Amino acid sequence: MNAKRTDKMATGILYGVAAFVVIILVALLGYILIQGVPKISWHFLTSPALAFEAGGGIGIQLFNSFYLLFLALLISLPISLGAGIYLNEYAPQNTVTGLIRTTIEILSSLPSVVVGLFGYLFFVVQFKLGFSILSGAFALTVFNLPILTRSIEEALANISDNQREAGYALGLSRWETVTKIVVPAALPSIITGVVLSAGRIFGEAAALIYTAGQSAPALDFTNWNPFDISSPLSPLRPAETLAVHIWKINSEGIMPDAKAVSAGASAVLIIAVLLFNFLARWLGKRLYKHLTAE
Repeated sequence: MNAKRTDKMATGILYGVAAFVVIILVALLGYILIQGVPKISWHFLTSPALAFEAGGGIGIQLFNSFYLLFLALLISLPISLGAGIYLNEYAPQNTVTGLIRTTIEILSSLPSVVVGLFGYLFFVVQFKLGFSILSGAFALTVFNLPILTRSIEEALANISDNQREAGYALGLSRWETVTKIVVPAALPSIITGVVLSAGRIFGEAAALIYTAGQSAPALDFTNWNPFDISSPLSPLRPAETLAVHIWKINSEGIMPDAKAVSAGASAVLIIAVLLFNFLARWLGKRLYKHLTAE
């Protein structure tokens, strides 16, 4: 067999494997969307869930998902940004730094159920936060920190050293060079990483079952006092998210229209994650064009 024929066979196999993966992905997404999109309506998206009656919605669960996402990013983004800047711009290349990077890689590969159990023992039990949005946000922070830190570090590492040297040549300190040149240049990649991690957080379920809880008490959306447990902004109330709700109604089987609600909620979840991915690409391209004046 000559080299030309071998190359064609290898190329054909690679194309076949890629096509097979794409077909599976499209079939899976297509099935979920075809089953779920017809169930989506304004009433479904805004009304509360009903346990023993048909006709409920996912309004509170949808709000809880976005609220938890906001709090988790509010906590994890500043820490990840600081850690990424330190590791790429200040940390010496020695054994300790290598150990830190290895630890980050290990933490980023932890199963989410392990993070959930850690969050339960640490935040729910030890810190006595109970099953609450705050416990869930801290657990999601533990879940998100390694991934986001690595993403930001790689974004900063992709910036050419010529830009740093130009800053030093202008008399800027290292901190001024980092904050005024390096970080703005890496901003498109950083935002892309943040939005992609947001999509992963939004669809998380296992870590929240043990921390944020599996109940969604009635909320008073006219009460915006965060210290009142009936307020949607209260961080100390239990909060069932959309992903946890899908798992719960399929495992309990007490909802008459569980299949329809599950299909609709799954479609909403998939659409939200897809929007996060498309938004990440769009923001990254727009910011890159704006900052490079292309």
